[in-house]
Amino acid sequence: MKFSCNQQTLTKALNIVSKAVTIRTTIPILKGILLKVDENGVLTMSASDLDISIEKKVKVENSEAGEIVVLSKLFGDIIRKLPDGNITLEETNGKVNIKCSNSEFNIVGLPADEFPNINPTDSDAEELVFNKDILKEMVKKTSFSASIDENKGAMTGVLVEMDENSLNMIAIDGFRMAITRELMKNKKKQNIIIPAKILNEISRIITESDIENDDVTMLLSQKKAVFIMDGTKIVVRLLEGEFMNYKRIIPAESSTRVVLNKNDFLDSVERASLLAKVGKNNLIKLEITDNNIEITSESEEGNVKEEVIVTKEGNDLIIGFNSKYLIDVLKAVDDENVTMLFNTNVSPCLIKPVSGNYFEYLVLPVRISH
Repeated sequence: MKFSCNQQTLTKALNIVSKAVTIRTTIPILKGILLKVDENGVLTMSASDLDISIEKKVKVENSEAGEIVVLSKLFGDIIRKLPDGNITLEETNGKVNIKCSNSEFNIVGLPADEFPNINPTDSDAEELVFNKDILKEMVKKTSFSASIDENKGAMTGVLVEMDENSLNMIAIDGFRMAITRELMKNKKKQNIIIPAKILNEISRIITESDIENDDVTMLLSQKKAVFIMDGTKIVVRLLEGEFMNYKRIIPAESSTRVVLNKNDFLDSVERASLLAKVGKNNLIKLEITDNNIEITSESEEGNVKEEVIVTKEGNDLIIGFNSKYLIDVLKAVDDENVTMLFNTNVSPCLIKPVSGNYFEYLVLPVRISH
């Protein structure tokens, strides 16, 4: 195997592929990246941790077909440190020679036939096409609400719900819930669960790849989803198990309705949270009266009071929240104004648009003593 490639081109491809490399494995080959050059002068770089596999194709020059596995960290460190210029790589008898300008490395490779087969093609795979910006936005609006506790199984993922005319994403961690909806025609109704951390990686890859095409194709089969975009292929193993019946926990009515400016409220909550963090419990208290929300927090180091003008309908209310959960939600929302719906000081708060239902957030309160 032999090829020449620009250092920056190779580095960009490495940065994408290496996201699928794991250091937490007892299988040495999974710490590597497969380099495979075909007869047409195309280099395919592949990596896998068995939950996510990534392939990236790069056009190379002066090539000879062949394949070898190189250790991801060592190979990546070498390529990134080389000067901007043309890199020549040649494999001979399991050794890899790397030349660039006045630098030359020789490293040991691993046999390519030991690398797992990540070819994802299934004859029954269903094809869906996303706009890349819509996909990134939906991930941003939901993935932070998924559980990070690996013992919670399906709750560490994002439920992707395909209805006849919409595509919905839902994430729940037991303290908050995020829902986002987009209009989309789907061939059939079905649900899948994608690990949230992998969706975040896909979103980052879309950002880093400078994709010219606006569309991302998803091939969906029973146990995996394949995302394809401009020379990059990402194979994801879907989560199994039952996802919570989220529709049952959305309040059907409210006794207090508040409309407020999202940025004003976010700024005030963030300032109040400075003392909440010192107190180590992130607790802030909201006192909703007339057309005003008073936000307070106190700890041994001091106390803070913020006021935000709102439009209120219904009952006055005093309620406590973990400030982090409110901040996460407010940062995910782009709308200038939002609606907050309350019932009692121990029932969840629902945050949604002033009109429509393209997003909904549910945040559990913290019990407080008056």
